[in-house]
Amino acid sequence: MNPDGSWRGHLRTNAAGVNLNRAWKEPVDREEAPEVALVLDYMDEVGVDFLCDVHGDEAIPAVFAAGCEGVPSFDDTRAEMQSRFYKTLAMMCPEFQTTVGYPRTGKGKANLSLAKNAIAERFQCLAMTLEMPFIDVKTEHGLYAAGSIDGWTPQRSAAFGADYLGAILDALPALRAKREAEDADK
Repeated sequence: MNPDGSWRGHLRTNAAGVNLNRAWKEPVDREEAPEVALVLDYMDEVGVDFLCDVHGDEAIPAVFAAGCEGVPSFDDTRAEMQSRFYKTLAMMCPEFQTTVGYPRTGKGKANLSLAKNAIAERFQCLAMTLEMPFIDVKTEHGLYAAGSIDGWTPQRSAAFGADYLGAILDALPALRAKREAEDADK
């Protein structure tokens, strides 16, 4: 989503210097963040059941998710779907956990310029930022790869990605049913 910024070595900013993770507030500035505007146009066209914004955390030695609890429309149905998704993912991948991470945002207090929050609110869907570490992962049993000098390797990240897709496939029927029911009510 950020080819011009990536080409310049930027992690989050495009060539105009705009942090693309904080450019989702309505109305999106099409001049400064054309990437966001184009992606949002496509999302409006096809709909969104689930959003995962993948990031890397430089300091927290854990794989965790920051959910969309703070958006005004977060309800019991989404809370249940999010909880089920987290439990499924934790069963599929022992590196994922829910005890270490960012503090939860109170309902209605979410920053709606963040991608996950803007999309969760706009599409009434499940959305999260998945944080993966740049350092090794600690679990309740100690380091995931005790004695490993490799840290969080590309191979471990790829294996986690496969497990993550499995958890999405498990959650997808409930996510789609929710959207179809909402569409039928319109």
